[in-house]
Amino acid sequence: MCILCARAYYVLFEWEQYKDNLLSVFQINKGGLAIYGGILGGVAVVLIYCKVKKLSFWSLADTLIPSLVLGQAIGRWGNFVNQEAYGNLITNPDLQFFPYGVYIEELGQWHQATFFYESALNTLLLIAMLISYPHFRKKGYLLPFYMIGYGVIRCFVEGLRTDSLYLMPGVCVPQVLSGCLILLGVLLVGIIRRRQDIQA
Repeated sequence: MCILCARAYYVLFEWEQYKDNLLSVFQINKGGLAIYGGILGGVAVVLIYCKVKKLSFWSLADTLIPSLVLGQAIGRWGNFVNQEAYGNLITNPDLQFFPYGVYIEELGQWHQATFFYESALNTLLLIAMLISYPHFRKKGYLLPFYMIGYGVIRCFVEGLRTDSLYLMPGVCVPQVLSGCLILLGVLLVGIIRRRQDIQA
């Protein structure tokens, strides 16, 4: 489900390159998966699962979120292997080194290693979650913690990338969604606090 949604998200915003060859939509071995689509698919599955099994969504979210962040931190290294999701061109020879930059063999150029930036920042986010979680007195706070934290990370990283998906010139889809994710995370904190106050 997550892979299907990740692919559908990517194809939706890159429709021009697929509309003349619909079979290419299924060629995921050539790249084209978007994490936000995968996350949306995952949330849908968790909501349905909790509804069917009569489980607390908030408790299950607290259980799953750290694994999601770890998976994202590890998964970004796939971009290194595929030589993709890199950032701006580095022309200063003094800055042409890893982890600041990565050499793109196809281009014969050094570019900012944005895949590594996100991987490292996701790892720090995970560590912050694991340190903070024992101090949360109620269930559910890891979800907005993730939404706000990852939203900030992605806003920063997407500003450096050269291959972002765009709604229109100058409007980067992941940055818009990241901004929405941050706002939704802040709103969710208020909802969780209010729900707990009512229960108390």
